[in-house]
This record gives sequence, structure tokens and C-alpha cells, in this order.
Amino acid sequence: MTENEEFEYVAPAVVFPGQASHEAAYRTAHDLLSRRFPVEALEILEPALADDPDNIGLRSMRAWAYMLRAQLAKAEAELRWLVDRDPSDAWSQHSLGRVLERQDRLEDALGPLRLAAVMSDDYDHHAAVYRVRNRLAQREG
Repeated sequence: MTENEEFEYVAPAVVFPGQASHEAAYRTAHDLLSRRFPVEALEILEPALADDPDNIGLRSMRAWAYMLRAQLAKAEAELRWLVDRDPSDAWSQHSLGRVLERQDRLEDALGPLRLAAVMSDDYDHHAAVYRVRNRLAQREG
């Protein structure tokens, strides 16, 4: 290799014995979504969800992809399914509240946002409740 040539190190894919494609789809989708590539993540998720439509992890990734694409009706449907399945999931509750807030359905958003804030005691979750309550007060005032 000469001085002007670049060499890029690429880590090999990690494959565990007995690894199913759903785990690989989840990890790949998570990586793509964290890099803000929702279209590509959906291309990975859809075939895996066709095989396992009740997979909560994959459906969470799909909800995140829909939120990034601002496909709010699809995100809402996905998040409602997740919340119905596990009402104690603070991420799903908060995400549902955020999707409703983005649709300017503030009254509907407040419930899930409050639940997420109480369950997680996360600063961002409390801030979302505060923000929505202030927006509702401004509407009324």
C-alpha cells in the first residue's frame, strides 16, 4: 500500500450459532434508524414481520421508522398495537404521545405522555408533558 492510498477497516458481521433472521433484521434496522435511514430499515423489517407479525421488537423498529418518515397514521397504528400489547412500555407510551402531539391532537397526547413520564421519570418525558400542557393552556387562554 502506498502512502496516498486509504485503507478502510470493515468489521465482519457477527453471526452467532443458531441466529435467526429476526435478530439480524432487528439489529440492522436499529443501526439504520439510528443513522436516520428509515426507508432502508423498512425494507429490512417488512420481510421479517411477514414471517413473525407479532414480534414486538420488530414492530417497535417499524414504528420508529414510520415516525422518522412522518407517516404519523401508520406510526400511531403501530404504537397503539404495542401499547395494547404492553401498557407498561414507557417507550411506546411516550412515542404514541409524541405522534399524537405531532398531529396536533394534544388532548389525546397528554395521557400517554403522562404515563410515560410517571413510569420512566425521564426528564424528556416530563418535558413533553409540560410542553403539551402549555400548548393546551395557550389554546384555551
